Amino acid sequence: MTEALSFVRAFEAWIYLLLGVGALIYIRKFILSWQELQDAGFGLERESAQARLNLSAGMLVLILVLGTSVFMLVSFVAPTVPGANPLLTPTVNLLATPTTTLQPTANASEQRQITPSPTLAQSGASTCQAASINILTPAEGQTVSEVVEVIGTADIPNFGFYKIEMKRPEETIWQTIVAGNEVKIEEPLGLWDTRRLFAGTYQLGLVVVDNEARASAPCVVQVQVTVSIETPAP
Repeated sequence: MTEALSFVRAFEAWIYLLLGVGALIYIRKFILSWQELQDAGFGLERESAQARLNLSAGMLVLILVLGTSVFMLVSFVAPTVPGANPLLTPTVNLLATPTTTLQPTANASEQRQITPSPTLAQSGASTCQAASINILTPAEGQTVSEVVEVIGTADIPNFGFYKIEMKRPEETIWQTIVAGNEVKIEEPLGLWDTRRLFAGTYQLGLVVVDNEARASAPCVVQVQVTVSIETPAP
């Protein structure tokens, strides 16, 4: 089940594209079959046109059901299954001004230095509320590595569920990494595995959704992820 959800989430855009192409094909076939049915003058022609019309209509219904199922799985089922949320590596923006400084070195294990962006707390974009939507750990500006336990509060009226998301400061799309359907008050919210990420600046966001599917503004903290380098035993 987890592998299937991960596959659907990873290839969601391609699945929608294929379903869209299929829908266009069968919409065209449906229209042609309808026209043939209207123009058919003999019983055999009408039966043949009706059969093609029914087939096209059935395929369109199937495509609609598949598209709806994919949307439900990605939007509502996958966020509640931590193992189904793949950790993404940073996206390279070819149009952005490079902020990475590379210096020649003979040591292959040396990490590249990345200039951090201003924190959301400084820009006022974060809307953390201590009593209802808040991330206590990791704290703003903290350096983290390996598997990080996220601790905080998710407690709003008509509570539905919460989800923890992450992204790079320069990215616009958030990636859900863990979710839960229980109220938390200064308690562990979930685990964030940073071992597959590049070193650098990341934003961690907490969103709480009520039982009418209304999402809160995110509580966001910005942290530095480092990569641990194992030293071989002598």
